[in-house]
Amino acid sequence: MQHRIIVLGAGYTGAFAAGRLARRLRREDVAITLVNAEPDFVERVRNHELAAGRELRHRPLAGMLAGTGVELRLARVTGVDVDRGAVAVRDADGDGELEYDTLVYALGSRWNDQGVPGTAEHAHEIAGRPGALRVRERLARLDAGQHVVVVGGGLTGIEAATEIAEARPDLDVALAARGGLGDWLSPKGRTHLRKVFDRLGITAHEHADVTAVAADRVTTADGGSLPAALTVWTTGFAVHPIARATGLEVTGTGRIVVDGTMRSVSHPDVYAIGDAAMVTGPGGKPLRMSCASGTPTAWQAADAIAARLTGGKLPNVPIRYFNQCISLGRREGLIQYVTADDRAVGAALTGRLAAVYKELVCKGAAWAVANPTFGLPARRRAVRPPAAAATTAPADPAAEAAA
Repeated sequence: MQHRIIVLGAGYTGAFAAGRLARRLRREDVAITLVNAEPDFVERVRNHELAAGRELRHRPLAGMLAGTGVELRLARVTGVDVDRGAVAVRDADGDGELEYDTLVYALGSRWNDQGVPGTAEHAHEIAGRPGALRVRERLARLDAGQHVVVVGGGLTGIEAATEIAEARPDLDVALAARGGLGDWLSPKGRTHLRKVFDRLGITAHEHADVTAVAADRVTTADGGSLPAALTVWTTGFAVHPIARATGLEVTGTGRIVVDGTMRSVSHPDVYAIGDAAMVTGPGGKPLRMSCASGTPTAWQAADAIAARLTGGKLPNVPIRYFNQCISLGRREGLIQYVTADDRAVGAALTGRLAAVYKELVCKGAAWAVANPTFGLPARRRAVRPPAAAATTAPADPAAEAAA
């Protein structure tokens, strides 16, 4: 009987993990199913480009998975029963259920309105493709001189503000940041960021905590208001709510608690990767929600699953950061080099070369999803009988890795 592996979510992490598992394991031993609500792979790191009006390459998942042995199931996940080992789904034919032996949870995250009054009703998000397309449609209807306010001074907010300002120089674009503009960057990085903002005509409202959103303005904590015909909300991400309802051990924010192999600490047949997982990085700091940290969790989980099923050696490669890649429109970029635990160092790459660097990173991330097996040996390993695996597998991941 085949070992049933179900991967939930075909973003960067889920699609990569499914493909890598297919390369590691013999097809006659496993049945790998990738569940996703949409038929296309979405390059989330380019949503700000899509929102600003750029046409992006169409990437059907069926084509990307062709020849891998992974079955694509187009359905929306409505629930997970970790005690029964079953996933509830809904597709064009109605409700159904998929049973699993091993589950990889990669449903990721969505936008976080932070509970700010009026945000859900009046603000727009770009965390997902539908939201980015709505921003695109709204921008197309704005007349010259109208105001756009991007709320959130992190990477997504900066990329959205610069992309919109470059694509629509006739609009009045502003960014409202809770702290200082790029205050986590090195002095060189901050200087370059301000230079680009000035060139693009973006107004930076620093230390401006937005407390309410209306149809035509946002209100800040000091009682002031900023006119906004369009408000784009980019203040962070929230985990898909299904994770909290599964019965898995989660953090207060709903992220699934995992060990170093991305396996749930409460349910050993479940792995969580990407934004949905609470992964500890260098210095004991949780990894931030990002493609940069998500992709390594995918290969870590895939290799750990394959090792446990075949009796191989567990992966033991620490996940760390190297840089933060920020696009500042199509012609400018900023590559901030960081420590292993994501703190800025003095070195930074700026300008056109940084824009090319960031573009290569984006293309490389999509290429890795379509080619998750690159560099792996061609020989797929056989799955060991469950009884043998149970008698040889230590309960402690550290002991497994040392075996």
